[in-house]
Amino acid sequence: MITKAAIYHRSHSSYSYTYDKETLHLRIRTAKGEVNSATLRIGDPYDWTFGGGGGNLNAEDAMGWSGGENFAMEKECETELFDYWFCEAQPRFFRARYAFILEGEESEKLLVTEKQIFTITDDADPVLSQLLNFYCFPYMNPIDVFTPPHWVKETIWYQIFPERFANGDPSISPSNALPWSSEEPKTNSFFGGDLQGVIDHLDYLQDLGITGLYFTPITQGKTNHKYDTVDYLNVDPAFGNDDTVRTLIEEAHKRGMKVMLDAVFNHIGADSLQWQDVIKNGKDSKYIGWFYVEQFPLIDESKKDQHSKEYLNYRAFAFAQNMPKLNTENPEVIEYLLEVGRYWVRNFNIDAWRLDVANEVDQRFWRRFRDELKAIKPEIYILGEAWHDSMNWLAGDQFDAVMNYPLSDAMIGFFANGNLSVNQFKYAINDVNTSYPIAVNEVAFSLLDSHDTARILHRCSGNKDKVKLAYLFQFTHSGTPCIYYGSEIGLDGGPDPLNRKCMIWNETKHDMNMKHHIMQIIKLRKQHPALRAHHINWLMSDDEKQCLIYQKVLKDECITVVMNNSANTVDITLPDVLSNRNVTDIYNNTACKLEETLTLAPFSFAMYQNEK
Repeated sequence: MITKAAIYHRSHSSYSYTYDKETLHLRIRTAKGEVNSATLRIGDPYDWTFGGGGGNLNAEDAMGWSGGENFAMEKECETELFDYWFCEAQPRFFRARYAFILEGEESEKLLVTEKQIFTITDDADPVLSQLLNFYCFPYMNPIDVFTPPHWVKETIWYQIFPERFANGDPSISPSNALPWSSEEPKTNSFFGGDLQGVIDHLDYLQDLGITGLYFTPITQGKTNHKYDTVDYLNVDPAFGNDDTVRTLIEEAHKRGMKVMLDAVFNHIGADSLQWQDVIKNGKDSKYIGWFYVEQFPLIDESKKDQHSKEYLNYRAFAFAQNMPKLNTENPEVIEYLLEVGRYWVRNFNIDAWRLDVANEVDQRFWRRFRDELKAIKPEIYILGEAWHDSMNWLAGDQFDAVMNYPLSDAMIGFFANGNLSVNQFKYAINDVNTSYPIAVNEVAFSLLDSHDTARILHRCSGNKDKVKLAYLFQFTHSGTPCIYYGSEIGLDGGPDPLNRKCMIWNETKHDMNMKHHIMQIIKLRKQHPALRAHHINWLMSDDEKQCLIYQKVLKDECITVVMNNSANTVDITLPDVLSNRNVTDIYNNTACKLEETLTLAPFSFAMYQNEK
């Protein structure tokens, strides 16, 4: 019996959307293991044999809906509780009414419509043409198609925390800067990293295979991380000046690298002109409407021994006293921040904005922001920071992508923490992939660590083989992957501030084995488009052995990845599509023949190219 309560579909969502100007993507969810086949029934709502009243679906003379066609759906994937079914359609007239036919055991057949689920007995059942019940995709307007920049899904990002990457100009270092890497960083440490240091090492990044640079804020701020913006239009003097930024971007572009800056629009620094005016003039400040001030005094000194949420009389990011929240519904704030966004694109030709704490800024502002930026540079990439399901921001009118932390959580849980079994990992990945349209997943920003998290080596308790497995999966998954500076050479560190150590430039202290691994998987990702494809074909997921086999397929290219994520040497019985086959080990660039069984050492892998 098919469980009706588990069936889910909603039009104009991740279950129903335009992939391009001609193609609809449609998926439906069912209870796991209950449906043997699914069929999409779809057609033009006005295609009647006769009658129809010029489009009135309720016209009594509308007879013989001739527009309906049936298309077999493929089982896209499974999670712990559900199966997902998927189909593409290309409506001739760019509009559609559609429903789903589900078939289970003992000839059970259901028609799933927007208004009701019907039991049907044969192909002539009248409900198959009762369009008033069907889901509707009224029209595939080209402007509504989610169209991220074409270059993003082929980009390999490298995140740079400027204060810790390299000191290229000691003359501008803060007066309290410590000798480079002389000690472990503290919350308020300065070491003198700057943008000239990045320029000096662009060739290193190019050799690594990097094609995109993501910078945490480079604008003026009091802290080492600069998320407490003092002036959005000025480069922090400890990092350089406008000419330094222009040189950096020009040199990056010469090497085929895109540049993404960090926009901090949810809040501003307490040392900003605007907040200082509020402190000085109170309710008479001309900037009072820029903030959410509840009452004066701004700080209740009588409660200073309590948590900051008790003594702050204004809204702030995470109760941080030095980061008052901006009112992005205020017209002056809106125009001010829009000009910040425009300024860096127009004057410096940046390629992308990463939006800090993007989920706490109102969505109407982000719609304005997108329109303004895309008008200047249509191919600019707009990336929002969100740590949760973010479909609300990914309908094509706000962000091009978000930082894919749910994917990160799954990879960390499986490869680093070991608290996910193989099948739980598979289900988590499938759940992430079905949460968004395919076009969204193709440009989602994937990461294993960042300035906000402990480093991947720390999370793997120093086990570098685990780190390699995690990177391998990241780089054989869809999306646009990012490496946090230094992780490619084995830089470690726990949570902030230890995750923000100085980059090591003494090559004798680099983990060259790790660096080679990173370079190799970057090279393979660039060479094999299948590795960037969305769909994953899971061939084996063995909880007992903690081993998995999956394939990435695109056109005539098929790449197989085999992983042993356990501390034991294991013998893996290969599925029929792999056993006794001639393949190429693409990681080691050698031809070989697989037997029926493959032996893998602890926390190791193999990558093969074989015919589809």
